[in-house]
Amino acid sequence: MLKKLSRFILVALVLLGIGFNGVAKASSNDNNDTGIDEKYGTPVVVYGQTLTSSQKEQMKKIFNVTDSSQVKEITVTGSDIVKYINGDPNSNLYSSAKITRKDKGAGIVVNIVTPDNITRVTSDMYSNALLTAGVEDATVDVASPIKVTGESALVGIYKAYDKSGTALNKDRMEVANQELNLATDLAQKNGLDQDKVTQLLTEIKQEIANQHPATKEDIAKIVDDKLKTLKIELNPDDRQLLINLFDKMRSLNINFDNVKSQLGSITSDIKKKLQEATGDKGFWQGVADFFRKLFQSIGDFFSNIFG
Repeated sequence: MLKKLSRFILVALVLLGIGFNGVAKASSNDNNDTGIDEKYGTPVVVYGQTLTSSQKEQMKKIFNVTDSSQVKEITVTGSDIVKYINGDPNSNLYSSAKITRKDKGAGIVVNIVTPDNITRVTSDMYSNALLTAGVEDATVDVASPIKVTGESALVGIYKAYDKSGTALNKDRMEVANQELNLATDLAQKNGLDQDKVTQLLTEIKQEIANQHPATKEDIAKIVDDKLKTLKIELNPDDRQLLINLFDKMRSLNINFDNVKSQLGSITSDIKKKLQEATGDKGFWQGVADFFRKLFQSIGDFFSNIFG
């Protein structure tokens, strides 16, 4: 009996040690303050002009802004809508964002921190549009205190880069905004899954990078080939909008060769989401088998101790 009790105490101490180790690591991560990034500067937090004082404080908490000296805070206004995308200066601006620059090759990571409140734009739609605008290698957090479609967050991101000394090309910003609007419209009007729309746009860009189309006709062929491959049916007007959009990108000499790897990351992410949405039985069976074996091992372990 004493031998069994000793073994039980030993197991308990081991498990307790693991628990304390996990807590210690979590505490270390929570307090990991590396200070100001001297290479890229402080993160930039952009607040929508329409936010009330309490809503702005809510955004600060969401973006973990506890020390204003550790971030650069700016406000996006109606005049910014005009300046960056020739939009409506009377727009209500609630979408807010936090932009943290990263090393070359890190890619774009967009986190929608309040997914229930960004109703039309997905993280991959943002990533795609930002690549078009010329944004690379950054982590972008997007949030809103109320339900909004989410398009205006792009303007805040553009302004953040401008204020950080990295002005983006206005024509590219405008076409990126058109891309985002078209993406959300296609998903709404044609009943397409948002991820399917993003997959279409991303794969068209990849083909543009591969083929270097010289004419609008070349663009049309790429668009038609991708629509056929992905089994997407669009009405003639929407098909033409898609062709016009990518032909405009071609005329701006947007070089997607530079961001092929980042486009590839978006495509992989989208395919994974679509696979999960359609029910990957093999994946879920693997998960079930894993937990079944795990619990069996735990049961056998304690049976050996107390048996």
